[in-house]
Amino acid sequence: MVLSFSYHEVIDSTNSEILRLMRTGIPEGTVVSAGQQTAGKGRSGHSWESPSGDSVATSIALYPAGLSDIVLPRLTIIAAVAVAEAVEELYDLPTQIKWPNDILVGGKKICGILTERMTEKMPMSAGGVPVIVGIGVNVHQHSFSHEIAHMATSLDLELAGCGRDATKTSRKDVTESIWQHFAAHYEKFVAGGGSLEDILDMYNSRLVSVGELVRVLDPAGEYEGKCIRMDEVGRLELMTDLGLRSIDSGEVSVRGIYGYV
Repeated sequence: MVLSFSYHEVIDSTNSEILRLMRTGIPEGTVVSAGQQTAGKGRSGHSWESPSGDSVATSIALYPAGLSDIVLPRLTIIAAVAVAEAVEELYDLPTQIKWPNDILVGGKKICGILTERMTEKMPMSAGGVPVIVGIGVNVHQHSFSHEIAHMATSLDLELAGCGRDATKTSRKDVTESIWQHFAAHYEKFVAGGGSLEDILDMYNSRLVSVGELVRVLDPAGEYEGKCIRMDEVGRLELMTDLGLRSIDSGEVSVRGIYGYV
């Protein structure tokens, strides 16, 4: 996949801009980034805070051919690994992943990821399903609102906390590194028919709470289990009082027993 990059100082949403461009016939691998989003998108209809010049806000156009709808949400998991690899490669900061796709540095969230499957046919889809993957990474923020301060961090904050130079962080470097890692994994993902085999070990080596109790917030009733791993299809495996249970991210939310992690 050939990557091509464009940048806007201010935009409503990079996901929305990619959608508009898809309708005009842009190729797979087109990346849009912005210095500020006025209507950024998050999971479950939430907004993603994107203050001016402080964070990475970036989205990519994809047309994965030959894949069923059931495997497309796994692109979010690939994106999570790509973000973790980029942060570690550029700044030597250890990362963890809170299932399914929250990237943690120092035990706090640094990244948001949103994957959207488009239902309309696009000029360049050629049999592939149009998909947009959007990523937001906190880079230069030095503080957060009271509501999220306990669970959010930035690259600058984490570097400063280690006594390291936080002036070297670059939103451009982060953006390019993320998508380069993503593209390499994406090509293997499509060639493998939607298999996560390429990244499974990379993901599970960073999975937070392995061997610890977590709480599953299921609409049918909360329960607890010991975190084991993510399986080959992206489900979280837990050992519960009733035995091994695999849970899907579309159905439930997982929290640590003593807090966010």
